[in-house]
Amino acid sequence: MDNTCSRVAIIGIIVDNNDPPDELNSILHNYSEYIIGRMGIPYKKSNIGIISIAVDAPETVISAMSGKIGRLPGISTKTLYSKVKNIT
Repeated sequence: MDNTCSRVAIIGIIVDNNDPPDELNSILHNYSEYIIGRMGIPYKKSNIGIISIAVDAPETVISAMSGKIGRLPGISTKTLYSKVKNIT
């Protein structure tokens, strides 16, 4: 895919112990230029953290970011892409 074409996506993240590891914050910092917004919700009843990341980036960047996050221990992630492609 051409890197001049970007997609808007939501990356949903579940952190099993309600305490995001430093590695997660490091990954998010490294991709901060693509992040539109971020919301984190601690769900104390289940002792998990729920994080939603809105991004606007080339698909390859979104996939790499989501993959790195998903490989962290104790973290599950899914990505939902918009059907709209933005030419930058």
